[in-house]
Amino acid sequence: MRQFEYKESWKKLLTPNIVSLLTSIHEYKGEQNLFIESNSDKLVELLEIAKIQSTEASNKIEGIITTDDRLKKLVMDKTMPKSRSEKEIAGYRDVLNTIHESYEYIPINANYILQLHGDLYKYNGMSFGGKFKSTDNIIAEVDSSGNQKIRFQPIEAWATPEAMLNMCNAYNDALNNNIDPLILMPMFILDFLCIHPFNDGNGRMSRLLTLLLLYKSGYIVGKYISIEKLIEKSKDTYYEQLQASSYEWHDNKNDYEPFLEYYLGVVIAAYKEFSGRVQTLIESGMNKPERIREVIRKHIGKITKSQIMEKCPDISDTTVQRTLTELLKKNEIIKLSGGRYTSYIWNEEKE
Repeated sequence: MRQFEYKESWKKLLTPNIVSLLTSIHEYKGEQNLFIESNSDKLVELLEIAKIQSTEASNKIEGIITTDDRLKKLVMDKTMPKSRSEKEIAGYRDVLNTIHESYEYIPINANYILQLHGDLYKYNGMSFGGKFKSTDNIIAEVDSSGNQKIRFQPIEAWATPEAMLNMCNAYNDALNNNIDPLILMPMFILDFLCIHPFNDGNGRMSRLLTLLLLYKSGYIVGKYISIEKLIEKSKDTYYEQLQASSYEWHDNKNDYEPFLEYYLGVVIAAYKEFSGRVQTLIESGMNKPERIREVIRKHIGKITKSQIMEKCPDISDTTVQRTLTELLKKNEIIKLSGGRYTSYIWNEEKE
């Protein structure tokens, strides 16, 4: 029978590498939270971009997609959802907004998790929304030949309510004992995914809960940089580390370390990306063409147009292309190759 006990098991996770990751995140938090608090009005654009990217990426992992134009309108609440996918995207948007706006008032317990799950499905009328799973489920993968293989067997449906209750109690108990929440969060998320408490939506709920746990512990970088997008971009590693940490989970012998290292790496990546965007978007006061120019100038090696747009998600494709054309005319950048793989480097001779 699975036991949930975090107050002792976290100690063996303090490896030199994990301690180094924790130290880096604590430093980023101290530096950037002060900046966020004093400049929140200037970061509205980053907040809106992160909402769009988070909603898109988290749903995309599960194969839930729509067009870019429809996605933006749905996230900005400027249209009503039409298809089943759009209804699920709208539900994710609403839960994400709830967490952004009210995380301080959302306790970590099974009843509130059920309410969030219900909101995730409120537009499509699914009867399982806001309810724990009614039948046993499996976590499976399909190989290249189309054969299905069971990767993990979650807790049975009948045992799920008690498991969720025990997991939430163990997490809150550990927090009250001043254990670093950065260690507890990935342990909680891994256990949540191993319980797999819902008939559908477990992956998306795990990512929403990730944001909720981070915000409640003061790590609010996910408001401005999409944690979900970082996970989506590294989803192969995400699934590998999740599987590695869930081995022998039912026997209380699993090792949280692989998933913990991945989780902390994602948080660090978010802080680094935030730092880079702030430098060009806020501190420098540059206009959009100047920001594009600086991105290329500071980039080591060649950079593609898509990479530029990824670093400047608030700048349109048209503006990026126009700026690249102007920089080429001025001989400030050099164009490499052509076609879809065209890339650019800064012309050092112009320095």
